[in-house]
Amino acid sequence: MFQSKIAGTGMYVPANVFTNQDMMKFMDTSDEWIQERTGIKERHFAHRTDETTTTMGVEAAKIAIERAGITPQDIDFIVFATLSPDYYFPGCGVLLQRAMQMKEIGALDVRNQCSGFVYALSVADQFIKTGMYKNILVVGAEKHSFGLDFSTRGRNVSVIFGDGAGAVVLQPTEDAGRGILSTHLHSDGNNAEILAMYNPGTHANHWSKETKLADFNDGEMGDMFMSHAMIDNAQNFPNMDGPSVFKVAVEKFPQVIMEALKANGLDTSDLRLLIPHQANLRISQFVQKKLGLRDDQVHNNIQRYGNTTAASVPIALCEAWEQGKIKEGDLVCLAAFGSGFTWASALLRW
Repeated sequence: MFQSKIAGTGMYVPANVFTNQDMMKFMDTSDEWIQERTGIKERHFAHRTDETTTTMGVEAAKIAIERAGITPQDIDFIVFATLSPDYYFPGCGVLLQRAMQMKEIGALDVRNQCSGFVYALSVADQFIKTGMYKNILVVGAEKHSFGLDFSTRGRNVSVIFGDGAGAVVLQPTEDAGRGILSTHLHSDGNNAEILAMYNPGTHANHWSKETKLADFNDGEMGDMFMSHAMIDNAQNFPNMDGPSVFKVAVEKFPQVIMEALKANGLDTSDLRLLIPHQANLRISQFVQKKLGLRDDQVHNNIQRYGNTTAASVPIALCEAWEQGKIKEGDLVCLAAFGSGFTWASALLRW
């Protein structure tokens, strides 16, 4: 079996910067309030129509592919992670394949929210290890701004999220002890509704034998998926119980990081860099303290980008590499926790 290595990284964030002061124009909040609770100072928002989850993913992919020394025609599989696809269906994978004029390769979409990229990386890793594919493009991209409640009612969620994309190219390597050493995936759906976007969805559909054709004719059946009442009652926005999410995150984050290290006979002292999903700076700081890591062992950039969910790990990874924080031979851990709940880690030797 082969090992898989990251041969190229890329990132893209929209030019439009939205500061905490900009948020104050739409809701009752303050720069101090946002920074105290999240650490965020600003985030990037995509242009309303010109930029989509797919187009941002394409821009990140172009950079990753060029840095890997290949062309889009060399990519033989796509794994695209997002919770904010261009369409309800089809997924973004095929839209990226079309936009980049790739061959008729397979495209898989992953819907694991904040853990999406690490899950996607794990899937790609298995395909490389078995020799099925040689150049896999793994993308994490999000356009949150189109679905947030920019009012005081929605401020607890809306101030946190931003838009952007990150991508890596995964290739096989025969260099033992290099590349992705292991990945670790977990989930617990018992508290799925604590962090969720309920609508639109199929959970409200109640079919029965008494369903009549008239129900379709007067539009009632369609209203079960998305109704005017849902919009009027602001039921089409994300829901989050922040304190509950924080409580679980600070437990699962350290666990899955240590699981990866112990599986490879390593410890936190061996770690050159931890790149956590940028959920909340306070969560990252708590995890850092619990694991006894130095400031230079953790890369945080939520201050400038907000929480870009599936895109946050590849954006941070690319940025850390560009800043020279990751060099050949360094031990790097990627970790994420989010809606589901799902959490995951990947340990790699650069």
